[in-house]
Amino acid sequence: MAGFEDAAARWNGRYAADGFVFGTAPNDTLAAQAALFADGDRVLCVADGEGRNSTWLAARGCAVTAFDIAERGLAKAAALAGERGVRVDFRPASTDAWGWDDPACGAPFDAVVAVFVQFATPAQRAAMFEGFGRALRPGGVLLLVGYGPLQMDYRTGGPGILAHLYDETMLREAFADWRIERLHRAQRPLHEGSGHEGMSDVIELIARRP
Repeated sequence: MAGFEDAAARWNGRYAADGFVFGTAPNDTLAAQAALFADGDRVLCVADGEGRNSTWLAARGCAVTAFDIAERGLAKAAALAGERGVRVDFRPASTDAWGWDDPACGAPFDAVVAVFVQFATPAQRAAMFEGFGRALRPGGVLLLVGYGPLQMDYRTGGPGILAHLYDETMLREAFADWRIERLHRAQRPLHEGSGHEGMSDVIELIARRP
């Protein structure tokens, strides 16, 4: 887990710079899947960083809860929400500490959105994936976006640690009991601030909790 021992310090350091590391536009997969989210849906945004995805969902009328380990990221997210005139329930937390099925944390949700949450070791990732199920109501939807193994060659974003990346087999096995509506992987360019820029190996999962 080299480079990820103190995740809060690492991400606070990245978010200390002026501007938005990953831009202010929503992730392109999230925007393309807008029809998944209805006005009034309760949505959880995991490791939301500077708020580009949560504020976009809130502007569409969703009731959004978002958490991140980096307080500097959350401060930028709150400022972005203010600029956009939307309300998001921002909370400081790690994926390890988040109360996935805790009503005080907003559960159960209609949707969970996890975009490039790839700092997790395999053990942390398994616990996080299990947490997604506990956070969702039956029939609730998960939208997961991540990097595939070819990202080790592209190096245009992501952790740079092969064990942290996703592939189709891993996701099919992890969500074997769910209804998988989309599992798609492609090599394509991303333009998301300085953090995700250039040709990338992107994998997308849409799955319904049983």
